[in-house]
Amino acid sequence: MPKIRKVLVANRGEIAIRVMRTCHELGIGTVAVYSEADRDALHVRQADQAFCVGPAPSRESYLVQDNIIAAAKKAGADAIHPGYGFLSENPNFVRACEKAGLIFIGPPASSMESMGEKTRARAHMVKAGVPVVPGATEPFPTAEAAKAFAASVGYPVMLKASGGGGGKGMRKVESAADFDSAWRAAKSEAMNSFGNDAVYLEKYLDKPHHVEVQVFADTHGHCIHLNERECSAQRRHQKVVEETPSPILTPQLRAQMGEVAVKAAQSVGYVGAGTIEFLVDASRKFYFLEMNTRLQVEHPVTEWVTGIDLVAWQIHVANGGVLPFLEPISPRGHAIEVRIYAEDPRTNFMPSPGKIQYLRVPGGPNVRDDSGVYAGYTVPNFYDPLISKLSVWAPTRPEAIARMRRALDEYVVKGITTNIRYLRAIMENEEFLGGDYDTAFLPRQHPKLLGEDDPALTEVSLLAAAVYTHQRAQKQARSLVSTTSSGKSGPSAWRSGGRFHRLGGRS
Repeated sequence: MPKIRKVLVANRGEIAIRVMRTCHELGIGTVAVYSEADRDALHVRQADQAFCVGPAPSRESYLVQDNIIAAAKKAGADAIHPGYGFLSENPNFVRACEKAGLIFIGPPASSMESMGEKTRARAHMVKAGVPVVPGATEPFPTAEAAKAFAASVGYPVMLKASGGGGGKGMRKVESAADFDSAWRAAKSEAMNSFGNDAVYLEKYLDKPHHVEVQVFADTHGHCIHLNERECSAQRRHQKVVEETPSPILTPQLRAQMGEVAVKAAQSVGYVGAGTIEFLVDASRKFYFLEMNTRLQVEHPVTEWVTGIDLVAWQIHVANGGVLPFLEPISPRGHAIEVRIYAEDPRTNFMPSPGKIQYLRVPGGPNVRDDSGVYAGYTVPNFYDPLISKLSVWAPTRPEAIARMRRALDEYVVKGITTNIRYLRAIMENEEFLGGDYDTAFLPRQHPKLLGEDDPALTEVSLLAAAVYTHQRAQKQARSLVSTTSSGKSGPSAWRSGGRFHRLGGRS
């Protein structure tokens, strides 16, 4: 197999930058793709070359396979790294890469079809005797069929996108009266996020823990697990805080879940980095949930406790290499990651796009910030509002929590609203400190995390929010007048430097 010398990263934001950093350390050239809304994005500046692949909506740019492959060919790339989201779990894209003579840094299409499509994965696990959450093993053709199945397993149920993850295309349904609206919303969001509106459902388990196991396999038949990540701190079924080791797992349970995870990956001939997700109930029984056939958002915490660069391993395996380690690696210390979002927790986590006026990123011993923004950057409203991932490591969980508190205290973002204060409150919450928190933790503790259990603080926060909204509206109005008066700015220095390209030859 030819050695990879140049990689196109078919993604944006912090994950594109994270992949490029490892490529640069390995002496591998990098190519960025960007939508018209991302021309000034940090991942574009980080790359050696950059190509515009379409308008702002992802379905017209980042999800257009032909444009991504055309950019890779024009740049002379050997391989494509998909990051996560977008085309990362699309087997048709894998085949398109192979047809174009490009190495796809990820699993083969056959494994992706078996495990990346959630209902097929459930069917495989049922056949293999792995316990699964009660639910469907294939997508439903109509809402009526899905509703009938929901009635048979009993409410509440969880609607889920078959072709993707990350909390997209997922809705909890409490009763039949709520089903039709949830069905429409789940299908619409699934289509917009993954280009696939297929939806299935599962029985909703009460107070489960969401624990996932990182697996890694090579093309020589070797497969290992790299321990677990606790991912139960979620809102809207999207992870907000992740940590490893899980506070609830014993060494015995870790070994059992790891063994099942490896067995699941091997059953479909998996290659590369993947994650087997489980739900763990109050009696510590675990159930297969799904497999994410890609690198996970929360992979830095695994890197902290193992000392492994998972992206370097991905590239090594894609080059035909043997796994550097063939035995499970015991976790060293404790790591925590929080996701910094451009959103307002006080307005039901509404996205808060806009220009970042000032940015101060935390530092110090064992602190890592994977970011996709910079001071002066305008966060667009077309994509997920994740702007960075802050992670820390320490010898023990209490020390890691203390380090995360300190890092969040240092993190300053001005010009947009973020969830930093909300994350800081989580690090002080008694339920989180106790370690035995389930997937309903954040919704259950939401008022306390906002400070709304104190009437005086609530009144102050409402007044502050009103003043901030008024001031922001005035500032935006002045900015609009200024922009209209001055006209368009001159050409970007990056564009003039010859790094930018538009498919078809025009810059």
